[in-house]
Amino acid sequence: MYRLHTREVRVGNLAIGGTNPVRIQTMTTTDTLDIDATVAQTIRCIEAGAELVRITAPSKKEAEALGVIKERLRAAGYDTPLVADIHFTPNAAEIAARLIEKVRVNPGNYVDKKKFDFIEYTDTEYAAEVDRIRERFTPLVRICKEYGTAMRIGTNHGSLSDRIMSRYGDTAIGMVESAMEFLRIARNEDYHQIVLSMKSSNPIVMVEAYRLLVRTMLHEFGECYPLHLGVTEAGDGEDGRIKSAIGIGTLLEEGIGDTIRVSLTEDPEFELPVCKDLVKKALPVQPGLAAVMDVPDGGVLPTSPFMPANETADLLNLRRSVAVRTIGGGQVPVVMADFMKAETVVPEQLEAIGYQYDAPTDKWAIADGAADYLFLGAKAINFALPGTVRPVVFSRFWKGLPEAQQADYLPLFSPEEWKTTDRQHSAINFMLLDVKDADRLETQGFFRKIESDPTIVLCVYCTEGPPKKTIAQFLQAHPELTAPVIICDMSAAATVDEQLIDFSVTSGALFLDGLGDGIWLMNDPDRMQDVQVSGRTYLPVGSTHQFLNNTAFSILQATRKRISKTEYISCPSCGRTLFDLQETTAKIRSATHHLKGVKIAIMGCIVNGPGEMADADFGYVGSGPGKITLYKNKDIVRKNIDSEVAVEELINLLKEHGAWTERVS
Repeated sequence: MYRLHTREVRVGNLAIGGTNPVRIQTMTTTDTLDIDATVAQTIRCIEAGAELVRITAPSKKEAEALGVIKERLRAAGYDTPLVADIHFTPNAAEIAARLIEKVRVNPGNYVDKKKFDFIEYTDTEYAAEVDRIRERFTPLVRICKEYGTAMRIGTNHGSLSDRIMSRYGDTAIGMVESAMEFLRIARNEDYHQIVLSMKSSNPIVMVEAYRLLVRTMLHEFGECYPLHLGVTEAGDGEDGRIKSAIGIGTLLEEGIGDTIRVSLTEDPEFELPVCKDLVKKALPVQPGLAAVMDVPDGGVLPTSPFMPANETADLLNLRRSVAVRTIGGGQVPVVMADFMKAETVVPEQLEAIGYQYDAPTDKWAIADGAADYLFLGAKAINFALPGTVRPVVFSRFWKGLPEAQQADYLPLFSPEEWKTTDRQHSAINFMLLDVKDADRLETQGFFRKIESDPTIVLCVYCTEGPPKKTIAQFLQAHPELTAPVIICDMSAAATVDEQLIDFSVTSGALFLDGLGDGIWLMNDPDRMQDVQVSGRTYLPVGSTHQFLNNTAFSILQATRKRISKTEYISCPSCGRTLFDLQETTAKIRSATHHLKGVKIAIMGCIVNGPGEMADADFGYVGSGPGKITLYKNKDIVRKNIDSEVAVEELINLLKEHGAWTERVS
């Protein structure tokens, strides 16, 4: 596995970038002024594997407390570097830079402002604003240089300043330029102990911004600074893990990333196992070793195979396919449920994939997250399926079915079977293709024959090499193939958490880059183990069908390819949080989870408020102790509501704007 070569940055006794391993980190959720609680939680994070721990410092008091926290940790035998999280207060940053190993500043609100005002800047006026930033930011740079303190310049998609938004809009280009302005100031002071980040709650935006940042640094400086990867406000549970793994895992697989943080609305200790799984999955290098990727000729780092290397591009639907009935051609991706290993299939089992049968009325209730195809292997079923799901079987079994049944079942061929078959379905024929065989099949003219068959749907998988990269390269090498492509992804991992990482890093990354028309997830249920996540046990639900179906739909939702449920953009708790974030998130989820396609942001304070929830339709933001402010998009609609009635008021707001539907029991 190869990584982009970056400058080495020292953070206390820890080195980031260069040839060092990818570092994992987290952030405390305690009140920074509660020294005992912050020290205790920091120790728990360190013992869970954190190599850096970030602590919020919203004012000078918290910044000063960091020195005490550091002393207490050192006295207890812990030398893990600490990072001060700064947003609006330069004075706090300058204090913290003298006390601990690293400060994080957000260029969107460190000097600039965000009031959602659009201002027309002339070039002269814009340059004057950059000079103002230089004047206010340079003192921090000089302090960091004097004290040997590292810095993270951390851009957040939702907190771009009014100045950046006015010139560049709500874009990845604006995110990159926001960070580059600060980086140029630091370089002018000959200060280079800098890590950068480009975070968004939308993995598509996040990945595009990091790719663009790499190209921008290489073009302008001829070198790259270390990159801190993260999907901000990812949420909790499976969805939070999937969204984070898609964004972080996609970049790690491309060799981009030197340190990572998974932002979950859970206790920070639970973020670290996910970080470890991501690093293990994406960077299988020997302990203590890190291969370094030389930048190819032209200084361009390979990114999405369908993305122009010298410009930004919309990552949605970059591969074009023709429609074969309900698959491909710009239709939402389909989901294949795998029942190959089930000895028999009865109606009750299909509840796990979104179909509930009512025997007295002989009717099916169909959920939004209902699978579209049902792979049965070499067996038939003895009941009538709802019309929204079609059974798929091995071609050799299909040929043995009575002729009347062959129209209802769809065959799955191997390339060899398809080349010699004397019969196929008149509408859809699935073909299972291991991309390691592509070169051999190419010499036989196989893909030219496929292209001439309008019924073929390719089901591609990979048994040799990194699956995401290998499948993407296959599709890139065959642009003439316009048959729909179903991504087949098998995980042999033993735990649910590890499988979520496997599926997200492979299938999720491919869908993020627009390379799939369907998804088919498989695992080995005999290897599965229970796993504890934030006090809850995630099980494969007797069989693994429900887990796989939920995961498939969650991947499609996270990559914005198929919306089947409510989406929650929820920040991780920190010392600024003004209410119990985990409890409130659970309460809001319980009340609103049936609202398909609605995006609700749940933010602990104004720092993670209207800016960082830029992707949401509605916002629930802490505005003071016991007080909540509600937003519609970026506009305040109700201020300082008592937290006891705030969820009810959120529901009323949803109703007022036509986003509410009554739950069907």
